[in-house]
Amino acid sequence: MYFQHSHDIWRDFPELVPGVILARGISGQAHLEEPLARFGAAAAERLATATEGELPEIRAWRRAFSTMGLKPTQYRCASESLLRRFRKEGSLPRLHPLIDLCNAVSIAYAIPVAVFDLARISAYVEVRYATGDETYLTFAGETEHPPAKEVIFADAAGRAHARRWTNRQSGHSAVRDTTEDVLIVAEALHDTARADVESLIAALSAELSAHWPVSPRSAVLTPSAPRFECTEAAT
Repeated sequence: MYFQHSHDIWRDFPELVPGVILARGISGQAHLEEPLARFGAAAAERLATATEGELPEIRAWRRAFSTMGLKPTQYRCASESLLRRFRKEGSLPRLHPLIDLCNAVSIAYAIPVAVFDLARISAYVEVRYATGDETYLTFAGETEHPPAKEVIFADAAGRAHARRWTNRQSGHSAVRDTTEDVLIVAEALHDTARADVESLIAALSAELSAHWPVSPRSAVLTPSAPRFECTEAAT
């Protein structure tokens, strides 16, 4: 199993910086009050002087959405949606310890963070343009078909595990109480994306190790090294 972006995505968005974490042995039992408060405070500090739409990380995603023919304020990247809710309500809903942690890290860095249950993935995940034949399962249980040229997270079975790139994940591979092995993906497009994604991946990996019995593997991908192998090599 592996994760990668297609050649077309790298060609059209050369500023892209993706970071990936693989963690095996996750459970729904973890107490995360301290890191959730800490990352939330970092987000609140940034929002005290600017709205989410003024942050360079979000502005870069808005430009990308415009390039894809989407209205940026109609289809927001995941981190913008979370920041918007956090600014208005002062908190985020609690869903699952891992999701709560990734959402907190996402608002602290203003970078979209996606989490996939590896047991629900077929062979690979590739961020690519849709052909129009893929299926997408909503959280409400409805099946959609992303139109051709929409950026999706696709697997070998033709499932779209996210629509409109960083806009909306699928219910099919969402983290649940039975989830054990996860693939976490953070993507950024702004000027300091490389340093910020490296910092995000390091911070999130440290929290995973501190709160679960896991040994995360991670990488920051590039056009010359675009693939992350989710299966450890035999020794």
